[in-house]
Amino acid sequence: MSSTNQTAQSIDSGHIRNCVLSRRQTFIFAVTCALAVANVYFAQPLLQSMADSLSVPSATIGVIVTATQAGYALGLVFIVPLGDLLNRNRLIIGQMLLCAVALGAVGLAQTWGLLLAAMLLVGLMAVLVQVIVAYAATLASPEQRGEVVGSVTSGVVLGILLARLVSGVLADLAGWRSVYFASALMMSAMAVVLWRTLPEADTPRASAGYLALLRSMLQLLVHERTLRRRGLLALLSFAAFSVLWTAMVLPLSDPALGLSHTQIGLFGLAGLAGALAAARAGRLADRGQGSRTTGWALLLLTVSWLPSAGLHSSLLALLVGVVLLDFAVQAVHVTNQSLILAARPDAHSRLVGAYMCFYSLGSGLGAVAATHAYAYSGWPAVCALGAIISATALSYWLWLERRAG
Repeated sequence: MSSTNQTAQSIDSGHIRNCVLSRRQTFIFAVTCALAVANVYFAQPLLQSMADSLSVPSATIGVIVTATQAGYALGLVFIVPLGDLLNRNRLIIGQMLLCAVALGAVGLAQTWGLLLAAMLLVGLMAVLVQVIVAYAATLASPEQRGEVVGSVTSGVVLGILLARLVSGVLADLAGWRSVYFASALMMSAMAVVLWRTLPEADTPRASAGYLALLRSMLQLLVHERTLRRRGLLALLSFAAFSVLWTAMVLPLSDPALGLSHTQIGLFGLAGLAGALAAARAGRLADRGQGSRTTGWALLLLTVSWLPSAGLHSSLLALLVGVVLLDFAVQAVHVTNQSLILAARPDAHSRLVGAYMCFYSLGSGLGAVAATHAYAYSGWPAVCALGAIISATALSYWLWLERRAG
């Protein structure tokens, strides 16, 4: 064993508990993740309303998504690894309460600068999702780890989808600010539920300190090939995901189509297929079929842009594209996590944090690129951008397969 790997593994010298995680606790974890991740995606159907409210150009409003993802990326690096150092129960509840404060700040923001700062803080606290995923993977037995990760990730998918619908309905009823006030109350209430239902608190498992923990996270990026390869696939697939969902609201809310916030949010329900993909992909990964699942999912991701390009002639075609894209992205995501966590069971929080940095970077870059592509040449340019990113991901997977063969 190399000295570098010894340094990384020495941080996890404590006892790692593996048990059969109950369905009840898995469900509670999934619901918590749904509520937490929704905060990252509430803004997508509301971008135009936010732009109008704060007098911000449409080409610039995508920076809201980027600010949230920037906060998320910072949280992945500096907060998620704490799950390998601190008591996870206290870390989770503390993040939920701070998230509630950040959401209230978004609802109260009256200037562009304050809104961006508050959204960055929302993203910073939303990494609660990854702390829970790593916690669930640690509590689960190796035989059920993929299924548990898939089930918890199904909650994440539902949170993403319902976020768009709920934010659209609330915005139509009481304005976009009401979305963030309501979520602040929900996060506070869920913190109480978790305080009463979390498993017995695990003791801190690291003894080398916070800075050593961060250094070991960098070491994992350098030395874990599975993490790097799967991370790049995550970057590309979530960039494509962000391209669709960030730009889609612009033509749908345009006077030519004139859909309401609620109607736009309903498109999120088409992505329920993503929840099914998440649960199924986890089980397939447990059976050693992760690579094949990834290949088929990336092919679907690339093909999904063909029907999506027909938005102006058929909303049904867009619906088909949304279903294919969400199914594909979530299948890749769950497979990625299952394979990465299996590679190093002793460093779940740091592995998840490092992996999700790729996810966050892809989402942020996709959001900025999508709004600029739309401003430059409309929806066809957005679909061309998404197709190129998706085809790049598929080509990279094929290259990896050839090298493995």
